[in-house]
Formats: sequence, structure tokens, C-alpha cells
Amino acid sequence: MSFVDTLRQWDEAVTCAERQDLSEALRIFLSIQEPNSKICFDIGCLHLLNQNLDAAEKAFDCSIRKDEHLAIAFFQRGITFHRKKRYEESLADFVRAYKALRGNQLIDYKALGLRYILYACEVLYNMALAEAHLGNWEKAQLNLVKALDYKTESKLNIIDRAMQSTLKQKLFKPVEFPSKVLFKPNKHYVAELEKKDYLGKAKVVASVTPQDDFSGFAPLQPQVEDGPTCPKEPEVLRALEGEPHTVLYEFVPETSDELAVVPGNVVFVLQKGADNWAFVVFNERRGLVPYNYLERLEILASKQNKGPPLSREPPTRPERKPGPTPSQPKEAQPTDNMCIVKVHFTFSFTVSVPHGSSYAVLTEKISKKLNLPPTSITLSLTSEVSKESVINTDTDMKTVWSHASGGRINLWCQTKEKKTRLVALHSYESSNPEDLNFQEGDTITLLSRVNQDWFEGQMNGNTGIFPASFVEELPENSQ
Repeated sequence: MSFVDTLRQWDEAVTCAERQDLSEALRIFLSIQEPNSKICFDIGCLHLLNQNLDAAEKAFDCSIRKDEHLAIAFFQRGITFHRKKRYEESLADFVRAYKALRGNQLIDYKALGLRYILYACEVLYNMALAEAHLGNWEKAQLNLVKALDYKTESKLNIIDRAMQSTLKQKLFKPVEFPSKVLFKPNKHYVAELEKKDYLGKAKVVASVTPQDDFSGFAPLQPQVEDGPTCPKEPEVLRALEGEPHTVLYEFVPETSDELAVVPGNVVFVLQKGADNWAFVVFNERRGLVPYNYLERLEILASKQNKGPPLSREPPTRPERKPGPTPSQPKEAQPTDNMCIVKVHFTFSFTVSVPHGSSYAVLTEKISKKLNLPPTSITLSLTSEVSKESVINTDTDMKTVWSHASGGRINLWCQTKEKKTRLVALHSYESSNPEDLNFQEGDTITLLSRVNQDWFEGQMNGNTGIFPASFVEELPENSQ
């Protein structure tokens, strides 16, 4: 079956589905001999609407085999397994969908022909539900805590309600994909299905011969004598007339008109259509790429900013975001079911967790803030760690939360992780109060890496930031 035939049947099937003629839509879809991953996904959605779970599972299997990065297909197969009460397989598919998001808050499938946005918080929500069905209530709470980091305002209520349900060890309803929403073929390709006569019929306008029926082209015109002699402009230079863009995501073409690109490629956008597809040139090849896969690149600005490195000169200082004034501190406010935990470390910070959370949920939230593994931190109710004040897996968390007052609690944190020590290669002196001054040969304890150019450290009771190029890490045997 040719691509044109597949495209025509695909469009016809989607039209039938929009008219609520689902049986005819499914019949047309199943008649396509070589369906792509999107068509297989559409078939699975129609089977789900008909409650044919076995056929839906096979269709989503086919979609995933053809495109192993299609997160929405993993999500739908996870829903299918959930309806079949195969919760372990459902959890595995939701985990794969979450990994396919690659840390993004959402994936908008509009550019690929599907009017749907898959949110990371909804995937984590369903992961928590699968864990709850398996009896893993603490893991369910951990997934919901992660979902709070990806939440949007419209999704906050369902996550809060689910958190309350897990604390009472009660199940909740899954977030499901609307199965009547289907992938549609590219409307530009569909528009080209009908043949068009762009030239029309030739017509005689004037002739020296009466009743002349000749139609054709005008004779060749003489060339200009003093025309330009410069050679034709190379293809690569003419490509620079387009706008440079960096590719953010890998795009695998499904037609000959589309262009394969991977993250990091620099393409030149020659034309952007109203349907969010861009006509680009890359390595002298031209084709279509989804425009939301690209990010505009300012080449001239980046070239002007480059200069020779300065010897022993500190790099540009990291930007400091303006915060609240000392007279009006801005603090997180507790809600009805959330508690503000103030953690005293080498610096103080706050995290928000559900009141009555387990030890695993509490340590996961704090360790993520510190960018340390949960096993490397020790929590206590007082500044001095003792048998009575330490909090661990054997601690009765009801006793811990009884110390909360007004939706707030104070905890102290220490780390078991070996501290990295640095030696100064050059002296550093600065008048900025947040900087750490030292002399060549001084030993500094590394607290954090602000960015690739600046570190935060401690020496002789003083804490501050300093250029990373001024120090080097001491060997492990020296530490």
C-alpha cells in the first residue's frame, strides 16, 4: 500500500470517528496494511472504547514496537493493564512513560497531530495508584510527593486528594486519556491528496497568423551583454539566509518530506507554517521538522561575547535573584494538610510535606533539596544527635509529628558523606561580603557548586563563594 493510500484511509477513519461512527472507523483502520505507530495507537484507543482490552493491548504493543519513545502509548497501555487488574505491568508502563518525558513537565502532542498534553504529574499520580493497588503505600506517597514538584494549578487538587487517600490507605481513581482523541494525519499532506492543475489550459493571446491555434512558449531572449561574472552562491551560504535554530529533541521522519534531526543539530528555518511545522535546511538537506522541537539561536551575539581567557582573573559573578527585604521575610505558609519543615543544616531551608508523612517521604524530600542520597543524612529533633532525638526507620512518626505546632516543625540534619576539601592555587581577595577570602595554599571545605565557575566553601568558620579556577581538589589520601 502506497503512502498516499495509507494517508487517505487514515484521514477517512478519523473523519468517521469524529462522526461517532466508531465501528466504521475501526474497520478502515484495520484495513491499512502497514500502519505506523500513530495509527496503531488510534486502533488501540478505539478498542478501549469498545472494552476490547486484549485487542487494545496488542495495538499498543504494535505502536510501542514502531516508536519506543512514544510516551503516550506507554501511558495508554498502562491504563489497559490497570483495567485488566495487572497492576505490576501497569506500574512498569507508567514508569516507562515517565522516563520518556525526560524530566520535562509535559509533552504537547499537537505538533504530531494529537490534541492532548501529557503531564508528568499525572503519570506519577497513576504510578502512585498502581503502587497502592500492590500495597506499597509508602512508595505511593513518594510518587505523589514527586508529582507535587511537577504540578500545575489545575492538577493540584487531585494530587492533594490522592495524598489524603494514601495516608488513610484508601484507593483513588486513575487519570485516563480521552480515547476519542486520535492522532490525525498532517493536514498539508491531506490537502495534497486531490490533484490540482496549476498550469491550466494554454490559450492563444495574439498571433501574426489569422486563426492560429499554436500554443507554447515564447522564443529564447538574448542574454544581457554586461551580466555578472561572479560564480553561483554556494548552497551552504544561501542557507544562512534562514534563521538558525538548535534542535532540542530527536525527530524521526515518517515521510520523505520530513527531515531526521537529533538534539544539538543546528538547522536554518527557511519557512514556518501556520500548523507549527518548519521547512528547514541541515547539511544541504531540506525537509519538514516540528517547530516546537527547535529553539532559536543567536549566533552573532554569541560570537561577540567570546574573548580570550584572562589569567588569574575571576569569572563573571553568578546572578543573584532578588529576594524579600529583611523587614518583610517571605515564608512558605502551611495549608490544611501540608506541614512546613524547617531544616537546620550548614544553612537553613524549608520543605513542604503532607502532615503525618512517613520517614521515607520526609527523607526523600530533604535529600532531594540537598542533592544527597537519603542514606547519607541523619535527622534529629534537637541540635544534638542522641538516641532519644534521632529519627530513623524505627522511629514512631506519630511522635515526631506531635512536635509540630501551627503547621510547622523544626528538624536538624547532619550528613555522613565525606566532605570534599580543596587547596587554593592562588590568593583570592574580594570586598563583596558574600565572598570567601583566602591565601595561596589554604585548605577549604567545599559546601556546594554554585555553577561551573563558582564554588561555595567554608574556612576558619567563614562561609562564602569563590572562583572554581582558583582551587583544586585535594587527593583522597591527603583528605
